[in-house]
Amino acid sequence: MNEAQLQEIILKTITELVGKEGKESPSPAPGPKVDPGEVPDLSAVDYRKIVDVPNPANEEEYRLLRAQTVARLGVWRAGPRYRTNTFLRFRADHAVAMDAVFTDVPEALLEEMGLFSVQTLCDSKDTYLTRPDLGRRLSDETVAELRKRCVLNPDVQIVVSDGLSSTSVSANIRDVLPAILQGLKSSGVTVGTPFFIKYGRVGAMDAVTEALGAKVTVILLGERPGLATGESMSAYMTYGGYVGIPEANRTVVSNIHRGGTTPTEAGAFIAELCLRMLREKASGLDLKV
Repeated sequence: MNEAQLQEIILKTITELVGKEGKESPSPAPGPKVDPGEVPDLSAVDYRKIVDVPNPANEEEYRLLRAQTVARLGVWRAGPRYRTNTFLRFRADHAVAMDAVFTDVPEALLEEMGLFSVQTLCDSKDTYLTRPDLGRRLSDETVAELRKRCVLNPDVQIVVSDGLSSTSVSANIRDVLPAILQGLKSSGVTVGTPFFIKYGRVGAMDAVTEALGAKVTVILLGERPGLATGESMSAYMTYGGYVGIPEANRTVVSNIHRGGTTPTEAGAFIAELCLRMLREKASGLDLKV
């Protein structure tokens, strides 16, 4: 095929596309109107109650199994691919996890809970994510502020931090913090001044312990969010903590959220653990639970 023949084929194709008279082909008919309302929140659907497997051998047992876990069981498939609902739910849950990491705890919530706010050496969320070491440290100015505003040498010091899920603080702090405080104060121990640390890692509690001289320090912070929930909180506790304390000396209560250990129940248990640490002067693996 020479160049002239090739040009003829191209010209013929273009002519068929735009019409013999040089006019554009008519536009396709408009599709159905899209509902301008809000798109349903797929992350709010309880998929444990949905059976996606066609004709399960034992549907009753299958439903009982699904009710016990948030794992993605029996999502089925369309050929070699996920079904549309399964894929969209995955994207929705991933978006929830991203929001949990990158949003901030509302200032109004901190004011409501009576928590003043300080910050680690991280100056932004990006720094927090890329420099874990800075999320464990406090500036000299922050330490001085804590010593000025907080009760010194308390039996128990409670700290709240965003960690890797600000959403968990918003979802749980109204229930878990009062439950801890009530449990401790009714036992006659000295409770320090609770406050909030922005961009805090678990190790920030050790700097707080050294600054305030607390016997037991508790930090409530957001867990790394997964695809099951972005609201899960953990409580880390130490007796006689210090900067550089081995991780084995921390006691942890995790999975605190409405679908796990409920905040109120967790608060009561954390208070009990604090009292046991004070009696036994130990935490972590040294504490006999």
